[in-house]
Amino acid sequence: MKNVLTIAGSDSCGGAGIQADIKTFCALGTYAMSVITAVTAQNTRGVVKILEMDSDIVASQIDCIYDDIRVDAVKIGMVSSIEIIETIAESLIKNHAKNIILDPVMISKSGYHLLKPESKEALIKQLFPLSLLVTPNLFEAEAFTGRELRSIEDMKSSAADILTLGGKSVVIKGGHLAGDAVDVFYDGNRFEYYSGKRIDTKNTHGTGCTFSSAIAALTAKGYRLPDAIRGAKDYINTAIEHAIELGGGPGPTNHFYSLYQAAGVDFE
Repeated sequence: MKNVLTIAGSDSCGGAGIQADIKTFCALGTYAMSVITAVTAQNTRGVVKILEMDSDIVASQIDCIYDDIRVDAVKIGMVSSIEIIETIAESLIKNHAKNIILDPVMISKSGYHLLKPESKEALIKQLFPLSLLVTPNLFEAEAFTGRELRSIEDMKSSAADILTLGGKSVVIKGGHLAGDAVDVFYDGNRFEYYSGKRIDTKNTHGTGCTFSSAIAALTAKGYRLPDAIRGAKDYINTAIEHAIELGGGPGPTNHFYSLYQAAGVDFE
């Protein structure tokens, strides 16, 4: 079994962040490990409060895992402060981390800033160069490049711009464009496109976390990066199609749909 590490924030309602990452890793047949960067108080309606972890405990979590366990891939999610970003970068370099998938989480669906505005440049400078793949959504890509994204061609131009910031490859998630949900991948040599049908549901809490975690899990299992992205796209589409109605806001995707189905759970 391959071992995958998530470095991210905790979501108390279990739909995003560390909890979504762990569910995804397990669903795709890998062993899940976690480093918690922050604890959030949130539900399906939004984020209420955030407590950031001390940088020393973040470093200690990373170091003790690498001291004892082989890590086949790393997913990085919510990292809010410059100090935490620098700590993660130093620890990953020291431990010769490989197959790093960076999901540059900036703003929650409810509008809460999960990445402090002053931390954006540190994220680019410290973590982009370490990452095998960066997975921004449209709004995050716009924030990094200053370019409005309204079409596939805009996404291609933005992807090229993001690679100049230090990443080895990028996939821009096109879920917020009209029509089919098309993601654009670029590795400096070629573009690839990943299309999925538009699913009519409000229950999309944690989709970005889940997608990037699925890429990390499949990369750990030896998939070529384009194939890992395609497999992750298939996985997240199924999870969204069978999303769970929970709470009063956007509910979570269904990470364990096949397992629940086998257990006789009825979501209708």
